[in-house]
Amino acid sequence: MIRRLALAVGLALAIPFAASAQELVKLKAGMVSGIDQLGLAIALEQGFFEKNGLDVTIANPFATGVDALNALQAGQVDTVQVGVPMIGAVVRGMDLVALGNYSGNAAQLGSDTTVALVARDGSGIKAGDLSTIKGKKIAASFGTINHLYILALIEAAGLKVADVQLVNTPPPDMTVALLSKGIDAFVGWDPWPIVAQKDVPGAYQVVRGGNHISYIGFNVGLRAWVAKNGETIKKFLAGLSEADKWMRANPKDAAQTATRWIPGLDPAVAEKAMAFNIQQADRRLSANNYAALHSAVATLNRLGFIDKTFDVNKHMNASYIVDVMKTKPELFSDLPKIPEAAMIGDGYVFTPKN
Repeated sequence: MIRRLALAVGLALAIPFAASAQELVKLKAGMVSGIDQLGLAIALEQGFFEKNGLDVTIANPFATGVDALNALQAGQVDTVQVGVPMIGAVVRGMDLVALGNYSGNAAQLGSDTTVALVARDGSGIKAGDLSTIKGKKIAASFGTINHLYILALIEAAGLKVADVQLVNTPPPDMTVALLSKGIDAFVGWDPWPIVAQKDVPGAYQVVRGGNHISYIGFNVGLRAWVAKNGETIKKFLAGLSEADKWMRANPKDAAQTATRWIPGLDPAVAEKAMAFNIQQADRRLSANNYAALHSAVATLNRLGFIDKTFDVNKHMNASYIVDVMKTKPELFSDLPKIPEAAMIGDGYVFTPKN
């Protein structure tokens, strides 16, 4: 279940300051099979982890963040990339700490460019008219970012959750469900909305993004592991941040990487998805990301999907990525500047406005 890329001699020579194999710190990481998770694979393939003194292995991509967290809890990996599923896990007692973004936006609060609602021909749902989802059967992966997105769309349409029939479905199965007319529509992260429009005759996009939610996607670890591996975490986040910058500058090459990590992914689909992904490939953390997590927790609690909330300050530690931001500012030089009011430093404490 673990993949490791054997770096060519030429690549090693291209990174003269990389640590020798004997000095590399081993780390096992996990990701979900989504385009927005590709920074991890790129950092491995481009040698950015080795450059930072790490020997990283990546588990075969998981279907959802829930699966990734199960692997983390079982000790199969040291760290995973996960968003909304982190919330349910924390509520159930898993002691997780978010360390940096794999997708999101530190410069603004709203960001959901990589998720979309796609409907089948004959569904009765009109593109751009969210009111028409009333009474429809819509697939979502419960407890994930696409679940949070459909909840926001339902609210934006002036409807109640009971007005829509939500069906819990893993993203890879959504296209099949749409093709068989088992559902009227689905919400998903890329590449699945693009795949459906390619593979399902008549399938169409109802809405994409729209800043209905603030995307949350974090690099997370168990608190005990985080406490013992501060320097390793900084190196890991530095490698990921360099991969993100490379991805933003080389989206077509990054799309080709995606085809090697997401089975059966068409290169043309990967390129379309990557164009959306690079718009929120921002590893930094700011007050906006704390607010995004708080908002997601509050929404899921208000709608009855979780029975309690938690203080996001206890489950986010920005000190590692803040250190990378200070010591390696060149890795973020192409990103929008974080507004002064949202900038954070060591010891930052988030205070909800309501």
